[in-house]
Amino acid sequence: MSEASEHPTRRAVVVGGGEISRVHLRALAGMGVEVAAVVDHDAERAQRAAAPLGAAAHTDLDAALTDGGVGPVDVVHVCTPHDQHLPVVLAALARGTHVLVEKPLAHTLADAERVVAAAEAGSRKVGVVLQNRYNATTRAMKEVLAGGSLGPVLGASATVVWSRTADYYAGKRWAGQRPRSGGGVLINQAIHTVDLVQWLLGPVTSVSGRAFRLLPIDGVDVEDTAAIAMTHAGAHGAEVRSTFFATAANAVNEPVTIDVTCERGSLSLRGDLTVTDAQGGETVVSDSPAVAGAPAYWGRSHEALIGDFYARLDEPEPFWIGPREALEAQRILSEVYARS
Repeated sequence: MSEASEHPTRRAVVVGGGEISRVHLRALAGMGVEVAAVVDHDAERAQRAAAPLGAAAHTDLDAALTDGGVGPVDVVHVCTPHDQHLPVVLAALARGTHVLVEKPLAHTLADAERVVAAAEAGSRKVGVVLQNRYNATTRAMKEVLAGGSLGPVLGASATVVWSRTADYYAGKRWAGQRPRSGGGVLINQAIHTVDLVQWLLGPVTSVSGRAFRLLPIDGVDVEDTAAIAMTHAGAHGAEVRSTFFATAANAVNEPVTIDVTCERGSLSLRGDLTVTDAQGGETVVSDSPAVAGAPAYWGRSHEALIGDFYARLDEPEPFWIGPREALEAQRILSEVYARS
């Protein structure tokens, strides 16, 4: 992976002035990227996000990019609710800008596939924010498994045990409305860990599972709990099974866990990563530093991913976490939703 680097001549527009946009704006400021504008349908929210950076505030992306006076733009950052991802991506690509979109690709699999098609039909880079692939711990897991020192993978398990209360949904109403979010804990929180499991173990060939609601909250129609079993196409034709449990009905946010058992050792992620070899020797890899001012459960590597995306803008190859790569986790979730 390329190291994050400064690009003082780059210019960006951030669409969506909510909580996650602050991480993008902070990263861009640290990289020396000029934020030309913040766009949000709520004019006051757009102004609040734009003012500290001296950026313009707009309520419509297309107008901002055409007659809004922001000038040439290199990258549009999509930090909107899920159901707004597709139209923003399409508008940005139509104006010839690169795009960096928060997960998921869209609120439905059909719209996610339209994002993939639009990205692959054009010449601009489209990256997807699955930032946990940049964590020091998960990168180390990938390297150990690829190196083969622990032997073939026998199986894996993962958990996301978090808390999302009525107050959370009251402050982010779209997240509790299936027509806008596409779902609950799976698509809004656990998608990162589902992505990591399939990235680490290999392509998923079959999925079974259920998503359901344990704790009723007025006005919320999305699941807070899910259980999944996945079969992966392992090395040398051998199939590998992983199991996955996610809930937003816990009292507190627990650390994400991923455990991988191999023939000659194991890997256990619980904040830090512990790699155990066949002789019982242990190697510990510390997690990446948390992003200042951001909840730890968002993951720790937004800035690394954003910096890497900008560092690769002039390369001819697509960004390595593009829409087709990100589609794999969404397909898994969609299969579970179809069974639930």
